[in-house]
This record gives sequence, C-alpha cells and structure tokens, in this order.
Amino acid sequence: MKANYNIENSSYAKKKSNLLRNIIRVAVVILIMSAIAFATVFFIKRYTRDRITIKTIKEAWESYDYQKVYELCKVFLQDDTYNNSALTYYSYACFFLAQSQTDTQQAQSYLDECINNIRVALYEADKTLIPQLQYMLGRAYFYKNTITTHYYADLAVKYLLLAKENGYKADDIAEYLGLSYASLGMTMESIAAFTEALLVRESDSLLLAIAEQYYKANELNAAEQYLFRIIKNSDNEDIVLKSENLLGTIYIDKEDYEGALKEFENVLKKNENSADAHYGIGVIYEKQGNIVKARSQWRKALKIQVNHAGALQKMSEN
Repeated sequence: MKANYNIENSSYAKKKSNLLRNIIRVAVVILIMSAIAFATVFFIKRYTRDRITIKTIKEAWESYDYQKVYELCKVFLQDDTYNNSALTYYSYACFFLAQSQTDTQQAQSYLDECINNIRVALYEADKTLIPQLQYMLGRAYFYKNTITTHYYADLAVKYLLLAKENGYKADDIAEYLGLSYASLGMTMESIAAFTEALLVRESDSLLLAIAEQYYKANELNAAEQYLFRIIKNSDNEDIVLKSENLLGTIYIDKEDYEGALKEFENVLKKNENSADAHYGIGVIYEKQGNIVKARSQWRKALKIQVNHAGALQKMSEN
C-alpha cells in the first residue's frame, strides 16, 4: 500500500511540474509576441512620424483634405509641440472640420481645438501672420457663439477688430462684426458694421439684417427703405416673407393697420403656415379691440409653431 502511494504521488508531482513548465513557456511566448508587437507599432509610428513634414501637411492642405491635415498635424506635434506652422495648419483644419459637422457637440470639440491651438500659435507667430491668426480666432469665436448657449460674441468682436486694426483684409470682417454686435445688443455699432459690409458686397440677407437693426433702434423709416428694396428686387422668397412680416410689424407700430394687414395677407398667400403672419394679424385685431378674433389668430400661430414667444405671451395676457 505504501509503495503504490509513493508511485501515485510521484506521477502527480511530475504532471504538476510539466503543467508549470508549459505555463511558463506560454507566458514567455506571449511576452515575446507582445514585445515584438509593441516594437513594431513603435517603429511604424516613428517611421510614419519621420515621414511627416510641413511639406506633406501643406500638400494635404492645398488638396482641401482637412481631415488628413488634422491627422498629420496631430502626429507631427507629438514630437514638435510648438511648431508654429503645424499649429496654424492644425487649428485651421479644425475650424473647417467644425463647419462641416452636423453634430453640434463634435463641432464644438473641433472649435475648442481650433481656438486653443491658435492661442498657442499666437505666442511665437511671425508678425506678418498675427493679423491672420486673429481673424481666424475671431471667426472661430463667432461660429462658436452660434452653436452654444454661452456667449462668445464679445471675443469674436475683440479678435476681428484686432485683425482689422493690424491691417488684415477680408471681405467678411464687417459682416461678422455686424452680426456679433447684434448678438450683443449693440444696435448702432451693428448698423455701422453692416453699412460698411454693404460697400463690399450687397446681399438680401445683409439688407434684412440692417433693416432689423434699424427696427430695434426704432428708426422705422430707415428700416422701411431697406425692406422695400428687398421686397422689390429679391428672388429669395424666404427673405421676402421675413421682410413683409417685419414691414407689417412696422406698420402696426405706426398704427397703419390697413397697411399691416395687407403685408401679413401677402405673406399668407405665399405661405399659409406663417406663424408670424397669424401672430401679426392677431395683434391688429387686439389693437382694434377684437380679442376673440385676436386669440383665434394667435391659436393658429401656436398650432404652426408651438413655442412662438409672441403668441404665447399674448395668450397668457388676454
């Protein structure tokens, strides 16, 4: 019995020893394979990084391949963090990638990268490049202001003005300034900037923006003149409808209810689902003391646009 026990025990120990050796072998093989894989990835990355130059980045930029520029710059900057050319290309690529996004969060992420890298680039930028960087930083803040709940219009104004003062020329600076001033409620500054923009390039949207600012400044006659130009000459139906709605509102303020009604009815002939036109007609009825008809029009406005601020307010008041 004793001899049999020793043989079985010896066999068990042998199996255990073989199992341990096999485990060690497998572990060594895994370790070697991991080391090879790590080394391979390292050398591939290093080789790739060594092949990326400002020239290759510039070539991608000239092909309008902003995604490639973004990726190349990201790798390049790992070894040369403060290379001004790479930072500039990187930030500009981020800006254009942000503009192409349908996902607002992704657009914000690209804009944040854009802004951060332009700020870094500004520290050691060549003096001749600084105005352009300021212009792009102003544009980035302007665009960020349009897609977030926070306000960046003041920073847009700051850097656009710096770019302008430092001699940077761009046809759209005045228009960006006008829109940014409007966002800040700086009506007269907005009008001045928009008027300057008109000298560079006239557009229906710009004429409407000026009319809206004159209306906010209670310069009703001036606003009318711009609206007349749009209604008479524009081929853009959406802008014409907005102009007619605003003109109807101006006529209400002037107590020309017949003229106002005509404008709102013109809008409804072209677009029966204009919440603003129904709201305006409701205000006319309210001014004339017919609250029943007024509420009927405001209900129509809310049926079309459930969050129409004016109609909601009027319904709560009457």
